[in-house]
Amino acid sequence: MSDVVIAGAGPTGLMLAAELRLHGVEVLVLDRDPAPYAWSRAQGLHVRSIEIMEQRGLLAKFLARGKVFRTGGFFAALGDRWPQGLDSAHSYVLGIPQTVTEELLTAHAEGLGARIMRGAEVTGFAQDAEGVSVRLADGSERRAGWLVGCDGGRSTVRSLLGVGFPGEPTRNETLLAEAEVTEPAEEVMAVVARVRETQKRFGLAPLGEGGYWRVIVPARGVAGPDAGEPTLDELRSCLRAVAGTDFGVRAPRRLTRFGDATRLAERYRVGRVLLAGDAAHIHPPTGGQGLNLGIQDAFNLGWKLAAEITGRAPRGLLDTYESERRPVAAEVLDNTRAQMELLSTTPGARAVRRLLGELVTSYDTVNQHLIEKLTAIGVRYDVGGGEHPLLGRRLRDLAGGRVYAAMHEGRGVLVEGGAARCSLDGWTDRVAHVTGTGGAEDEGPAGEVLRGGGAVLARPDGHVVWVGTGEGGEDGLRAALERWFGAAGER
Repeated sequence: MSDVVIAGAGPTGLMLAAELRLHGVEVLVLDRDPAPYAWSRAQGLHVRSIEIMEQRGLLAKFLARGKVFRTGGFFAALGDRWPQGLDSAHSYVLGIPQTVTEELLTAHAEGLGARIMRGAEVTGFAQDAEGVSVRLADGSERRAGWLVGCDGGRSTVRSLLGVGFPGEPTRNETLLAEAEVTEPAEEVMAVVARVRETQKRFGLAPLGEGGYWRVIVPARGVAGPDAGEPTLDELRSCLRAVAGTDFGVRAPRRLTRFGDATRLAERYRVGRVLLAGDAAHIHPPTGGQGLNLGIQDAFNLGWKLAAEITGRAPRGLLDTYESERRPVAAEVLDNTRAQMELLSTTPGARAVRRLLGELVTSYDTVNQHLIEKLTAIGVRYDVGGGEHPLLGRRLRDLAGGRVYAAMHEGRGVLVEGGAARCSLDGWTDRVAHVTGTGGAEDEGPAGEVLRGGGAVLARPDGHVVWVGTGEGGEDGLRAALERWFGAAGER
């Protein structure tokens, strides 16, 4: 019997499996496909996800396989400058195919002891007071204490759980392909530049291998949920309608369609069954937030579910998964709705786009606000404990990388400027202690607190739950430790 069965071996399920294993939880990941998906829809990691990888010691591997971007245009293709004031030691976007992200997360999860079964489709489950019995398509059954549905927008787990998935259906459909392009590259790029002056949902980019290009083009209408995959003739027709040429496209090795449906699960948990990633929310891919949102769901859920399983969870801790992450998803749904409106080619939408474009270009604070929203570093949870502006926000890396390095094993972290004065007796198995911070290199609000001799306590997901700004305050620290890490007592 496993402690947790995870349905779905995409980025969300893999990240969750690794987070649970960091705390010694037995995990079985089930995926219906016999092998990892062979091509990528998502193409990058945003700032918050990059920080997450650094917090678990993975970032060097991701950087070796990706490409760093500090260009503008990530929010509805507005602007051409990356903002200068982001409060992060990793202020960039990492271009990396989803297939590579899944490969690296698979190795990470398996290296920690997670078991992954492919070709194992979940077809049913039944839960009781002690656990969940999960049925597979081959007639076998797996028993676990908990089940987490990370099985995508058409989640079987969510459907069987009976959780509503309200929202809006697809209004705009897009074709996505990896195909050979026979026209000269310079001619292709000239056409792309011309068309994208008005149609931002269009583009071709070379993949750097065998003449293949990534092709994105608006479809001619909405085919509906039961439609099959598009054909090469359909792709050519759509390209000609939008660009006036089909670029000699041929031999597609991947060809699919996706819509802009926007839906949010009514609940993230029913008893011993939880939802994460696309199983809990779907939205247009504008801004590249989907994969990142799922990874961040898993990062929030993993340590909380592990604490519940190991008996260390304070009362109500697991409930904060839904109360924190569902509002974040609702905001992402709203910003993707806004972006889709800004990408419309109607005269009114184009007028609004020009106005907002002027604001993004003229005021770096506007550009920074939109990028903080899109990259999730603007997320703030209601953690109580006072009104300090750092509370609930994620902690940037400090002390030349020592703070995130202290979090590699999945512990929280107490960070003190100067010498240690706060005690972690009873919590050192769950919270690391970093002192001597607050140097000139420690930027941002946290750096200011530490330079003033203060201290900051962050949870295993990096969000701040206590700020000490002067002498005393240890009672407040103890209350925060008990609230988020449970009663004192080493194991």
